[in-house]
Amino acid sequence: MQQAKRILLIGLGRWGANHLRVLQSMPIELFVAEHDPKRLNSSGVAQSRRSADGHSLFPVVDAAVVVTPAQTHFEICRDLLEGGKDVFVEKPISLKSTQAKELVELAKRNGLILQVGHIFRFDPASVWMRDAIAQERFGEIKMLRANFSGFKRPRQDTGVTFADSIHFIDLFKFLLGKSPRRVHAVMRNFLGRDGEMDDESLIVLEYDRGGGAPILATIEAGYHLPGKMRELTIVGKDSSAVCDYNVAQYKIKTFENRHVRDGAEIKAMEGAMHQLEFPPEEPLRAELAAFLDAIETRSRPLVDGADGMEAVRVVEAAVESARAAKWIDISE
Repeated sequence: MQQAKRILLIGLGRWGANHLRVLQSMPIELFVAEHDPKRLNSSGVAQSRRSADGHSLFPVVDAAVVVTPAQTHFEICRDLLEGGKDVFVEKPISLKSTQAKELVELAKRNGLILQVGHIFRFDPASVWMRDAIAQERFGEIKMLRANFSGFKRPRQDTGVTFADSIHFIDLFKFLLGKSPRRVHAVMRNFLGRDGEMDDESLIVLEYDRGGGAPILATIEAGYHLPGKMRELTIVGKDSSAVCDYNVAQYKIKTFENRHVRDGAEIKAMEGAMHQLEFPPEEPLRAELAAFLDAIETRSRPLVDGADGMEAVRVVEAAVESARAAKWIDISE
C-alpha cells in the first residue's frame, strides 16, 4: 500500500483556513505552519505536526501548500524548491515576474512540481467556455468582459489588480490559449493607502486573432461597488454567454443574439436563451486534488509556474500603463 503524501500547509489566514478544511478531508498526512498561535492551536492538527516556523517542518514533508501574504511567496517557494519539495503556491506566484522566472527555472532544474492557485480554471463552467470557444460555438470571438468587484475589506499585501484582476487575466489565457499583445489600464487608490495599493482597477487587453481586428477584453475590479460580482461575458459573432461564478449550478446563460446586415441597415436579432447546469464542484478541492495528482504522476499541472509568471507579467504591464497613461506592448 502506497504511503500517504506528507503535505505542509503554510498559512492559516482567511484563505488558508479554507485550504485547511479541504486538505483535512484528503488522504494525506497534513502538517501546518502558522505564526499566529491561536490559529495554529485551533487547527485540529496534532501538536507534533504543527509549528510556528515552517522551515522546521521542511525536512519531514514531501510537498507544501503556500497560502501566505503575496510578498512572502518568492522566498518561501525558493527555499522549498531548493530543498527538493514540490510546491503549490496561491496566486500571485510572486510580485515580480523576474522572481517568478527564477522559481520556474528552479523547479525545472530540480524536476519539481510548481503549481499556482489560479482557481477559476478549475471551475467546470470555465472548462465548458474554453471548449465552446475552441469548437467555435460562439462564432468569431469579438470580446470578453469580466468583473471582480464588490464591497469588501481590501487585502493588505497587494492592490486589487494583483489580488483580483489577475484571476481573469489568467482565465482569459486559459479560454483563448494566448497572452495579450498590449494593455491599457487605469488604477485608483481611493482609500489612500501607502504604496501602489490600488483599490479600483479598469484594464483593457487586446489579443491577436490571426488576422482582422484584435479580440478586445476588459476587466473591472475593486472594493467599493455594492454587492459581489464575479462575472464573465463572452461575445461572439453568432452567440454570447454570461457566466456568474457566484452561482453554484446554473452558472452560464447563452444567448443566440446576432447583428444582421439588411441592406444599409444593421438589425439586432435576439435569439433563444439557454441556461446551463453544472455539477456543484468546489474549485478549491479540484485544484488541490490536481496538485496531489501532479505530485503522484509527475505530470505538468493545469496551472504551472510559467502560467503564474505570465499572469504577473501582464499585471506589471498594466501597472506600467496606469503610471504612464498609455498603451503598453507586452513582449513575448
